Amino acid sequence: METGSDALNDGTASSPGGSAPLRSKWVLTQAGFDKLLACLDADREAAGRTYLEIRTNLIRFFTWRGCAFPEDHADETINRVAKKVSEGEEIRNPSGYCMGVGRLVLLEVYKEQEKERLALGELTYSPVESNYGDEIEPRVECLKRCLQGQTPENRELILQYYEGEKGEKIENRKKLSEKLKTPLNTLRMRALRVRERLQVCVGDCVKTS
Repeated sequence: METGSDALNDGTASSPGGSAPLRSKWVLTQAGFDKLLACLDADREAAGRTYLEIRTNLIRFFTWRGCAFPEDHADETINRVAKKVSEGEEIRNPSGYCMGVGRLVLLEVYKEQEKERLALGELTYSPVESNYGDEIEPRVECLKRCLQGQTPENRELILQYYEGEKGEKIENRKKLSEKLKTPLNTLRMRALRVRERLQVCVGDCVKTS
């Protein structure tokens, strides 16, 4: 496990990592990290411990709410807080402030997930026409491209897994589970992993479109 001193000595430990959505353009520098630590505690070792405690709590927060990239979202939250500190904002309760920012990040995560869900549903029901407006259309096109990059098995799995509405969807998943001779929990995890890859692919595609 990373210790407080490890976090302070590793210039990359405090920076947002991974390729998850919501990555901000502002980059956390060593100077910015030092200011964040000073905000957490006057004693650097104590600040390091507080930093790790906050990050751990944020990871749990995003994990418990079903986020695919809890560590990345925790780092993004801390990155935003560090930006505020670097801009001169005074934060009297860093732990509470970080959780508040984390809740805002969570709302953005849910919004992105909803876009992916709508895009996936749109692709399942109507590969050509979109009923969700201009905002969703680029995501549909990107999703089509990203699906082509999946194996035929994964492509069939993810499309069938999200096919249907409510009760129909549940029944379809049971049939898919029987067809693949895979327990529902295992099927759910497989679908989640494919969806995670698609989310990253679609996010990168939309940015470059």
